[in-house]
Amino acid sequence: MSDFLIAILLGIVEGVTEFLPVSSTGHLVLATELLGYDPQRWAVFNIAIQPGAILAIVVLYWRTFMAVLAGLAKREPKSIAFVRNLLIAFVPAVALGLAFNDEIEALLENAVVVAWALIAGGVAILVIERLAKTREVGGISGVTTGQSLKIGIVQCIAMIPGVSRSGATIMGAMALGIDRRTAAEFSFFLALPTLTGATVLQLVKHRDAITGGDLQLIAVGALVSFVVALAVVKAFLAVVTRHGFAPFAWYRIAAGATALFMLSAR
Repeated sequence: MSDFLIAILLGIVEGVTEFLPVSSTGHLVLATELLGYDPQRWAVFNIAIQPGAILAIVVLYWRTFMAVLAGLAKREPKSIAFVRNLLIAFVPAVALGLAFNDEIEALLENAVVVAWALIAGGVAILVIERLAKTREVGGISGVTTGQSLKIGIVQCIAMIPGVSRSGATIMGAMALGIDRRTAAEFSFFLALPTLTGATVLQLVKHRDAITGGDLQLIAVGALVSFVVALAVVKAFLAVVTRHGFAPFAWYRIAAGATALFMLSAR
């Protein structure tokens, strides 16, 4: 398979899984491992294409971004709270990401860790879905600073590939009593600084090893992930509103178990 086809395939995987509670990084690691690609070569690519999915959120929620910017100019409390909460939630990821970057990179090459994390995360979702008592909080601006910090801390668990950044933040928010839709949208918006920061860190750290051809592949993967994520985010909110997160939990468990079987059979 050509490198461009691999880039397209991994871009599809990224676009489908980035904002679902199933772990985009985990799926990219498993896809790379099970399909026989060089995991070290594609590890940076898998992170560098994330801005494509991020751009999908900017496009889908452009009205929200414009309203927040206008509100900041007028010093409206809701807009200030919106930005404040996201920044507070972002801080733990910055601190731990910089402190343990090498250890995190090492885990990105361990498909077995990913498979077990998928299963454990699926079980956690089922438990939280059953036990969490949530209520409407009035959107992201209605989340307290304390809740925002706790969501940010929980997000750091997703530095283990297979846990799922979106799954950790959504379930963390629900465990704190925040309604499903706000929890999902908090996860969407928190992805912007978190994934952008992770991408910039990887590109700077590995800049000497990235060639012009690699940049072309990254551009292709990012474009594909953008197009796919546009469709997936809308569908995801519709499914969550009607069925909750249990379908994703059972999928995680099945995918993790299947991956373990395939890895052991190699």
